[in-house]
Amino acid sequence: MTLPIALEQMLDAWNENDLNKIRGHLEKSLAADIVFADPNYLVTGIDAFEKMVMEFRQKFPMAVCSHSSGYDSHHDRFRYQWCVKIDADNKLIGYDVTTLNSDGLVERVDGFFGELPAK
Repeated sequence: MTLPIALEQMLDAWNENDLNKIRGHLEKSLAADIVFADPNYLVTGIDAFEKMVMEFRQKFPMAVCSHSSGYDSHHDRFRYQWCVKIDADNKLIGYDVTTLNSDGLVERVDGFFGELPAK
């Protein structure tokens, strides 16, 4: 399966070291009314999303974010695992379920940290 370009561009924003370029990635990938929810954040709109990414880049300037699994998809929804490598000894893994709108832009991201719990 080919990953939608909007998901690649959104990931580019999380990895952008030049804070002045983050917005450009987001404008190419996100719907204006984007909703992002994970255990730490619940934000709506590109401005709030940009602020969140900028705070992350300022706190973890050397972090590298990547998709670390294949992708599953149905009805414009995609799920995948990701990894944030903070440094040589620290990383965070999690999963996202991302929904695209009819224009192919990300309209919602629901993120979860860590592995799924055992039954």
